[in-house]
Amino acid sequence: MSGFASTNDLADKQVSFEELGPGLYGYTAEGDPNSGVVIGDDSVLVVDAQATPQMAADVIARIRAVTDKPIRHVVLSHYHAVRVLGASAYQGAGIIASDVTRALIAERGAADMASEIGRFPRLFRGRESIPGLTWPQLTFHGRMTLYLGSREVQIIHIGRSHTAGDTIVWLPQERVCFSGDCVEYGATPYCGDAHFSDWSATLAAIGALGPERLVPGRGRSLVTAAEVREGIAGTAAFTSDLFGRVRAGVAKGWTLKEVYDDAMAFMRPRYGQWVIFEHCMPFNVSRAYDEAKGLDHPQIWTAERDIGMWRALQQGGH
Repeated sequence: MSGFASTNDLADKQVSFEELGPGLYGYTAEGDPNSGVVIGDDSVLVVDAQATPQMAADVIARIRAVTDKPIRHVVLSHYHAVRVLGASAYQGAGIIASDVTRALIAERGAADMASEIGRFPRLFRGRESIPGLTWPQLTFHGRMTLYLGSREVQIIHIGRSHTAGDTIVWLPQERVCFSGDCVEYGATPYCGDAHFSDWSATLAAIGALGPERLVPGRGRSLVTAAEVREGIAGTAAFTSDLFGRVRAGVAKGWTLKEVYDDAMAFMRPRYGQWVIFEHCMPFNVSRAYDEAKGLDHPQIWTAERDIGMWRALQQGGH
């Protein structure tokens, strides 16, 4: 068996730290997981903690180059290890997540941590510094609002898409959105824990806010309203195209392997140039296959399930 497509992805990515407006920054890295920074009157809020404390230290260094205000809040857009396990680097900051995200950490956080590190080792540089799972101290149901002095920050459980607990950070005055993995740009959505049937409506809810700048989960910061619309539309097209194709295969009684081969042939010409396409697609098709068969609550990915799925889908070669 060949390893996961991502295990051979070892090249460092170029980090950008772009100001989207006064005191608002997108930390992006050529398709690696992004973070967001909101500087208020007397403190800083960070969106997504990175995968390890070592990797979070780079975000902190970029913040320190522009402000000495304390980092008081870290918002988790969802539960995936690559987003949350760096939180211990933010000493003294309160960790905020939706109530659904906390429940998912309790249910599957440990299994997810083991499987993600195995799949994508480059994204967990310094993983020996991770003290364990990240637990939020503050959870909310639906939405909450923080005031960083005069700066209003809305934290919204926007709906099911990439996971059931997906949360965005929205600044209504500045019209800036930090979307987590609800939206990607030039990067393949990871759908292994997704809710395909809900994703388009969740994207529509983001679009209805009218964001003029947006930091996606992966990909560069989107700095005009037209770019934001393009990012939302691209993510909607990918997820609906994939689920529609998989659903058609399931209706024909095809096996998972048959559905996967068909989906790869269908999706690659349209989306194969997006980063991590080869890595994501086996997980994406597996989840789409389950949902098309009526499984609403995604199966938990374990390291063992990862390997079994990969082995089954690679037979015959891709």
